[in-house]
Amino acid sequence: MLSHLLSTLSDGKTRHVNIGLHWTAVVIETDEALRCGLASTLTNAHKRHGEPDAPQAGQLETLSGLELATLAQSEQPLLASVGVAAINALIPPRPHAWVNLNAEEVIAEHGADKQVALVGHFPFIPHLRTRVGELVVLEQRPQPGDLPADASLAVIPEADVVAITGTALINQTLEGLLALCSPRAYVILLGPSTPLSPILFDHGIDLLCGSVVTAIAPVLRTVRQGGIFPQVHRAGVRLVCMTRDSAPRASG
Repeated sequence: MLSHLLSTLSDGKTRHVNIGLHWTAVVIETDEALRCGLASTLTNAHKRHGEPDAPQAGQLETLSGLELATLAQSEQPLLASVGVAAINALIPPRPHAWVNLNAEEVIAEHGADKQVALVGHFPFIPHLRTRVGELVVLEQRPQPGDLPADASLAVIPEADVVAITGTALINQTLEGLLALCSPRAYVILLGPSTPLSPILFDHGIDLLCGSVVTAIAPVLRTVRQGGIFPQVHRAGVRLVCMTRDSAPRASG
């Protein structure tokens, strides 16, 4: 999937790589304009003492946009975060394809009286739980009421609705999760890391809910200063969705 997505992107000149405590932001200059992409900042909690999270630290801005984007395939979580942020900066804006949908509302609509699997712990979970037949939350770091990620093998194939955090693209679990989905399931990829590319519809996803940076300088400043997403959102991010029907088919 990542190779397919990367093959559709045009290159650009890297202007900024900001790796914050919670979010990573990459700014790339293309023929059209400066564009900024976001991704969750992931680190390797099990690395050896003294081993760098980003061996290229200090040199990342010398790489081209596409060179940064290919880091999404890295086994180093921090570099993969940079790579997905670069992908999100390189994806051309498609405002004509963006629709005003709320991910929670879509999950509730499709999950009424049905089984919903949510991969990732989102703040709307308590409210959503009252609106669907059954909600199972899968999380790599389970909170009370969650199931561990390895329960996905039993849970996801039985779900009528599967909603997956965009972070799964960074930690390279997305393809495996999609392979577990029933053909009848309605599948959503959501969260600010989600690439808004119609290519993903070719891989079994029905709805993309992601983010578009509308004010680059304030967002970079907030990311650098350790902002959590509500703060980054207020600094200048628009939440948008794209459906199979709203998006043009991509080539490549």
